[in-house]
Parts: sequence; C-alpha cells; structure tokens
Amino acid sequence: MSQSPEVLKKWYRVRWQALMAGNKKTEYEIIKAAYNDNPNGADLVFLCRSCYGGVVRFRQADGYMSTPCGIHQPISPEAFARRVDLWHERTRHTRFLHLDFEEALEMAKKGDMIYCDPPYSHSQTILYGAQSFSLSRLFTAIERCKRRGVRVALSIDGTKRSGDLICDIPLPDRLFEREFSVHCGRSMLKRFQMEGRTLEDEAVADRLLVTY
Repeated sequence: MSQSPEVLKKWYRVRWQALMAGNKKTEYEIIKAAYNDNPNGADLVFLCRSCYGGVVRFRQADGYMSTPCGIHQPISPEAFARRVDLWHERTRHTRFLHLDFEEALEMAKKGDMIYCDPPYSHSQTILYGAQSFSLSRLFTAIERCKRRGVRVALSIDGTKRSGDLICDIPLPDRLFEREFSVHCGRSMLKRFQMEGRTLEDEAVADRLLVTY
C-alpha cells in the first residue's frame, strides 16, 4: 500500500470504529472470522494492531489466525494515520518482494548488506507461521553470502529473565565473526500477562551476530 496510504488509513478507521462502537471482544472476533474466511490485508492490518500483545499466531494445519483480542485499546485512527504518513515517506522508492528467504539472499552481491530477523527458537516457534522454519537452512544461505563477500547481520535469542535464562542456540563454527548483546527492555508478552507488576526480573537481551 505504499502508493495508497489513504486507503490503508480508511481500512483501519472503519474497523476501529466498529470495535469501539460495540463489544470489543465480539467485534474483534467478527473481524478475525472475516479474515480467516478470506485472508486480506484490510482485516490483517487491524488485527495486528488489536490482537493480544501484537503477536500474530497462525495455525500450522490451515493458516488460521488464532490470536485473541488484546487487553489494550488499539491506537486511534489519527495515531495510526501519523504512522502511515511517516512510513510512507520512509519507504518511498523502496521495493518490497515476497519470496523465500533463500531466494532473497541469493540475489545479494558483494558489498551488499543483509539483516536477518528469523523467528526466535525460544519464544516464537508457534508465531508468524514459523513452525516449519529451518534455522539450519538459513545458516547455510548466510554461509554462501559470506563466501561471496556479502555482509550479513542476524538477530537471534539471547537471554531472558534478566539474564537468568540463557538461550543456547547452536551456531556453525566460524560463520560469525563478532557478537553483540542488545538490551531489549522488559518482555513485551510478560508485560501483558503480568499487568501491574514492575517486571524487573523479565528483561530480555538479543544476540546480534555479524559475519564481518
């Protein structure tokens, strides 16, 4: 929708008004059912902003979106419109492709930079349709990129529970040259699940791995 921001804003406003005018959970389920009957961008963009924690889950068997209604109020159409305008400007002249990650990585040439953000093994195996995702296949594709002189950065599980839980992800020898720990704040999902608690023990850090 990079060429039609006003259409995107209208999609959101219509569904937001329906949600706010009726019973929140009932209206959410109506929109979710419409999406599951006929997957479409108009319903999905609103569901992404109003589902629980903003985390979209798809059932492996048939692609059914199962995430329930969030406990938060979805942002207003005006706030959504400001975000649309901002990203419309930022993504101007950007080309988006929907294809397998291996195909995308094979397109990269020497001197190019790739950032990979795969589903996280310790927390996202049922999210985003990630049940069949192969991390080892991604590592193989990254290795081919490295041999061609393509720079690759990869985000993956690091630590949870303020460092008490280390997410040990086996990595290929000598594939990555450097590693950084990126503090991500307190767990988003825990913030929703444990409303009212300060969550000092739920800080999360990601690992940023680079091939250069």
